[in-house]
Amino acid sequence: MQSTVLVSSFAEIAREKDIDRDTLQVIMEDVFRAMIKKRFGADDPEAFQVILNPDNGDIQILHVREVVEDYDLEDPVSQIEISDALKIEDDYEVEDEVAENIQIEDFGRRAVQTALQTFRQKIRDIEKDNIFREYSELVGEIVVGEIYQTRRSEVLVLHNKTELVLKREGQIQKDRYRKGDMLRAVVNAVDRDAGASPQVKISRTDPVFVERLFELEVPEIYDGIIEIKKVVRLPGERAKMGVISHDERVDPVGACVGVKGSRIHAVVRELGGENIDVVPWTDDPIELIKRSLQPANPILVELNNDLTPPRARVTVPADEVSMAIGRGGQNIRLASMLTGYELDVYRNIKEDEEDVDIDEFRDAIPPAIIQKLKDIGCDTAKAVLELQPSELARRTELTEETAKKIHILMEAEFQDEEAQAAAAQALADDADLASGEAAAAGASPEADATEETDSAPEESGAEPASGAEAETSEPTPEAEASEEAPAETDGGDPEPTA
Repeated sequence: MQSTVLVSSFAEIAREKDIDRDTLQVIMEDVFRAMIKKRFGADDPEAFQVILNPDNGDIQILHVREVVEDYDLEDPVSQIEISDALKIEDDYEVEDEVAENIQIEDFGRRAVQTALQTFRQKIRDIEKDNIFREYSELVGEIVVGEIYQTRRSEVLVLHNKTELVLKREGQIQKDRYRKGDMLRAVVNAVDRDAGASPQVKISRTDPVFVERLFELEVPEIYDGIIEIKKVVRLPGERAKMGVISHDERVDPVGACVGVKGSRIHAVVRELGGENIDVVPWTDDPIELIKRSLQPANPILVELNNDLTPPRARVTVPADEVSMAIGRGGQNIRLASMLTGYELDVYRNIKEDEEDVDIDEFRDAIPPAIIQKLKDIGCDTAKAVLELQPSELARRTELTEETAKKIHILMEAEFQDEEAQAAAAQALADDADLASGEAAAAGASPEADATEETDSAPEESGAEPASGAEAETSEPTPEAEASEEAPAETDGGDPEPTA
């Protein structure tokens, strides 16, 4: 292979990979020096000079040696005997330098093929470095690419000829991915293992994705007039975003929603119908909790910052408990994530309201299960009936069948005695309740004493009526009166206390 053909091949590969001229020249010189070392066993920069011109494909390799007397040769790489030098030119003398031109053909075909492989490998290494550097700078930014392959656990997306990976945990469940569709996502990580190509991970479930979408739709956010303080999400279902305005003339919520919801609807469409609540941010935790629980209107918020994480007891009107909790516990779960407080929701019971304390069911429901109901804020029969059986089962870790039977028992309490007896018999046959009785039998002496004296319900340190996963730790007893829901004594709402 002629030198011009070899250099042209190198230049063509570099153009395809978008390698600049200076980098190409350095790589080519390294490749040719590797060939020299393999051919002569050494790579002395003074003995071998590589002169490159990638633009027109010229290359010149000179082997420079010093002329010595015959039989005085010590290093054949850097020295040449006078008799051999005179064969090249007849006017050389001892201590002169002989510059002999080395042809590519002199290295042999195998060496040339090795040089091509080495060149391609170096180009790949540079590509990996460029991808890692480029996408590391794009972490947290939105990219748009074309879907070119869908797999069981991931979707592959092409962006500027680079493969991006959308893992299952980064996919919105409602999304459908088809080859050839354009996809918008945020870069959330660039992983690199030794010797492997960098893996660029993108996500559509990251809260940062919502922030970047609002930056695109709301100029006030892009300009810094409105600041997004925090975004929490249940991807594909619902999200809450706390915003604050640095200009008192600009309403942060109105600016994010837009005229007739034009701005927020654009974001919702991109997220596959995910509902977004825009909450005006405040540094007052009590006020922030009230705002985050909208559309419910809490009457009283009591903070307990001594726990880790801190908790808040929230009292809401009896007819707004379901709104505070939300479908599937979404509203209260997101409110907890936004505020940083574990929220326990309690109903505000009026003095003249007909209700039954949960402890009245101890003859039909084991104490261990009654305690689980108390732990999620269900201290009365109507508090239990506020929750759907599926949500009650999820938060108490009972089976849904047991939750349905508990529902039936609570409903029967407000009906005739025959219905009550039938519901109690159904609960008595339930295996989960039997296991609950076993758990109650193994409870601590303090718990046994509480059961024997049929004392008033104690307030648990676990999470009542929250959207988060049910707690399994032992409850922290509080004062007896604190478990009872606040009553309206003068027809008004109880005053909030910090």
